[in-house]
Amino acid sequence: MRKKLVLSILATLMIVLSACSMGGFKADHKYKIDSFEFTNQHNEKVALDDLKGTVWIAQFVFTNCETVCLPMMANMTDLQQQLHDAGVEDYKIVSFSVDPKNDTPDALQTYLDAFDPVDQSKWEMLTGYSQDTIEGLAIGSFKTFVSKTQGVDQVTHGTAYSLVNKDGVSVKTYNGAEDVPYDQIVKDMKALIKEEPKS
Repeated sequence: MRKKLVLSILATLMIVLSACSMGGFKADHKYKIDSFEFTNQHNEKVALDDLKGTVWIAQFVFTNCETVCLPMMANMTDLQQQLHDAGVEDYKIVSFSVDPKNDTPDALQTYLDAFDPVDQSKWEMLTGYSQDTIEGLAIGSFKTFVSKTQGVDQVTHGTAYSLVNKDGVSVKTYNGAEDVPYDQIVKDMKALIKEEPKS
């Protein structure tokens, strides 16, 4: 009887350990992204609904930025190279301009070109909205800040990358300006891409 009990416990432990080793994605939070329809670097409309069914990673930047945007863009380009090297295909990189008055589609395209990403087709550089709109989207959907002071050409904004699942829900954030956890992001994106959307 005791032998059967021990074997039963061992079998249960093996199942649990096996399930753990399979991995899977664990969300840090669940922030539903508010609906939007903006304009990308090709002067095309891009809506939240267009991104449904696709895993995407978001950032907030602007072309006239003198500080954190340069490393954020460079790091995102490096991340895409690692995704490419890992054979990850089904994803998008969404960059929201925090200075939409000055960041035209052409300006955003020129800015992206300067970083020479491995696959520009994955990038959506978004503009075409008011300053209030982007500040509201940042805090309301991504729980990050965007603040433009009148009379100043710089915009204060968060430096996190936000990972969004196929249902349009932000599920995890990472440091985007320095010490970027590339391996973890690639692992998380792979896991999310394998998941079926819930809606």
